[in-house]
This record gives sequence, C-alpha cells and structure tokens, in this order.
Amino acid sequence: MVIQEKNKIRILIVLFVITIIIWVFVFGEAEQSDVLKIDFFDIGQGDGIFVETGDGKQMLIDAGPSNVILDKLGKEIPFYDRYIDLVILTHPEHDHINGLIEIIKRYDVGAIITTGVVRDTNQYKEWVKIIEQKNIPIYIAQLGGQIELNKDIKLNILYPFDNLAGKKVSNTNNTSIVGKLIYKDFELLLTGDIEKSIERKLINSGLNLKSDILKVAHHGSKTSSSKEFLKAVDSLVNIIQAGKDNKYGHPHQEVLNRMANVLVTGQIGDLEILTDGVSIEFFY
Repeated sequence: MVIQEKNKIRILIVLFVITIIIWVFVFGEAEQSDVLKIDFFDIGQGDGIFVETGDGKQMLIDAGPSNVILDKLGKEIPFYDRYIDLVILTHPEHDHINGLIEIIKRYDVGAIITTGVVRDTNQYKEWVKIIEQKNIPIYIAQLGGQIELNKDIKLNILYPFDNLAGKKVSNTNNTSIVGKLIYKDFELLLTGDIEKSIERKLINSGLNLKSDILKVAHHGSKTSSSKEFLKAVDSLVNIIQAGKDNKYGHPHQEVLNRMANVLVTGQIGDLEILTDGVSIEFFY
C-alpha cells in the first residue's frame, strides 16, 4: 500500500491599493473528479461540517461539543489518512471548539483559520496549547479572504468585517466566521452562530448573500434567521445542526415557520450533500 502525502498548502497574499489584504489558500493542483462532498454531522448540540473535494482536499468546519466527531470523521476518511488540509473554527464556544481540540490532537492539520478572538476558558487554553505544541499555522479570517480548495471550488469569507485577533468580546457568537462555499453554480452559505444584528450588517453591506443552501445560524435559535436575512439568502434548502431534544429548544418553532425545506440533523441524523456544481443530491 502506497500512501501519498497530500499537497502542501501555498498561501498567496494580495495587497490592493486600498490597503485591503486578501489571503488566498491554494491547495495545489491535481486532477479532480466532478463531485464535491459536504457532510453535516449529527454530533449533538453543535456544528460539525466536513468538506471533501473530488481530488481529496479536506476541510473541517467546527466539530461539536465532544469527541463524537472522531467516529463521524473516521467513517468518511480512510484509517491511514491522518492529515486534514484545513480546519476552521468559526468561534471559540464549547459546541464548536471542543470536538476540534480532539481533532488537532489526533490528526496532522495543514492550517487553521479562526477569528483570533480570545476566551478565558480551559477549552480555549487547551486549544492554543496544542496548536503551539504542534506548530500548526494559523490565519485570521476577515472579509475578503478566500480559500481555494482547487481551481473550481472556493470559500469566500464575508464576515468578520475587521481583524479581531487578540480581542475579548462579550458575545463570541457575533464574531462567527461567515463564508460562502462556491462550486460553479452551487452556493452554500455558512453562518456559524451569528445573530440578527450581524445579519443586518451583512444585508446592509451589499454583499451577495443569495445561496442554494443555508446553514442556519445558531442551531435555529430565535436570536437569528430574521425574515429580511432569509429573504436576502433566498435559499432552496435550509440545514440546522441541533441536538435531538436539546435543552435550548432548538430549533425554535418561530424560526421554522419562517422557512421551507428544512433539514435538522437531530431529526434526520447525518446529512451528506453531493454536487457537481450544477445538480445537488441529498442523502440521510
């Protein structure tokens, strides 16, 4: 058995005359199939999204509140594959960061993208400690950043608008990374746990939010998913990651009433999406 080492990530930094810095991750060039796979894991009350391109590039966005993510991920990648190209922590709350701590302990990670927001919690301190021990490169997410998984698939960062590295904030939900995953005609909007105030800022920014699929913010909480935001996104399918019978009552009924074609992981289990950039298939 021959195990090929994954292509290392190259980073291109482009400086515009208006002093906006945009970083671009390029995962290397390789022949790829037509299929992009996106897994929304049923991992309890938290987010965990695994993206894999046809040429084997892998990206993990958040990983839920526990080590359940290890079993889920183990079913998606071969046992001998201990490398993940990119890990994204949308914001350092326990239901997003705890599982990622277990991931970076057990896997080699090419790079990490985060907001850089600081929290005074044991989980956050452990997260930082492991990253330093393993010398994993960290990059700060900001509007204008772009991750190129390959020449056809990219994740555009829409929020935060500013560099938040090193800052302490009272509500980290509203620092969540918001990004749009684009593959040809396919668009998926990822929203972390942002609330209505940030949704308004995104609408007022003039950014194109329209997407085929919306990863509904904050597990379907009534603090998010305003009518105006849902109208701006105009999604065909809405995905909520929330634990079955969770103590928060997520997703809230008033949110469900505002949208159609809703899939909740706590009800259907793991959800897998396959797309060639034109057609979309759902499996659960």
